[in-house]
Amino acid sequence: MSRYQVWRVLGKHDIHLQRRRSWCVSTDSEFAPKAADVVGLYLDPPQNAVVLSVDEKPSIQALERAQGWLRLPNGQSMMGFSNRYKRHGTTTLFAALEVATGMVKTGHFKRRRRREFLAFMSEVVAEYPKREIHVILDNLSTHKPKRDRWLARHPNVHLHYTPTNACWLNQIEIWFSILSRAALQGVSFTSPRQVRQAINQFVEAYNQEAAPFEWRKRHVQQKTLKKCYADLCH
Repeated sequence: MSRYQVWRVLGKHDIHLQRRRSWCVSTDSEFAPKAADVVGLYLDPPQNAVVLSVDEKPSIQALERAQGWLRLPNGQSMMGFSNRYKRHGTTTLFAALEVATGMVKTGHFKRRRRREFLAFMSEVVAEYPKREIHVILDNLSTHKPKRDRWLARHPNVHLHYTPTNACWLNQIEIWFSILSRAALQGVSFTSPRQVRQAINQFVEAYNQEAAPFEWRKRHVQQKTLKKCYADLCH
């Protein structure tokens, strides 16, 4: 095969050798039933039940970024933040997205152990007394212990786990991405308290105009990676 043919194949599939991308491929043997369970909650939720998408965003860093005049390669200068920063600690965010409304409830903790997760879940569940609650979670060990005494005390709560390495099925990850871009990315903080304040302000503004994410994909299939570039042609 000529080098020109190689470049034609790479160009056809939008592959650029100078770029780096990362992704997760699920090898879960029960991918299909788990994915169908989660997608079913999005498209056809149980009647009179609450569907929540829950996860945590750990170790959000409070970075104080160096600010001043930056000199560009073309000789011009501009005011902004440099790539230098000072660390001032971290905070962990727990969040629950109500799938039907798009409303988000958050909780701030120093760590993300089982006890913090249960403390947050107890607060969330208390807002829906006498309601059937379906919770979508990933497979973190703090979410699924071998003997779940908390779940036994809350018979109205039903947990649904995404397939391994398929956290993109959990809608709260979409909201985390929105949060990062809108309130955290490139911002300078001098303490974890400032980070929590920024998140709380964003959540308050977000919930005023909250809307549910529209899930359209009814069938989610498990995919495997191609072992070599030549396989892309088949």
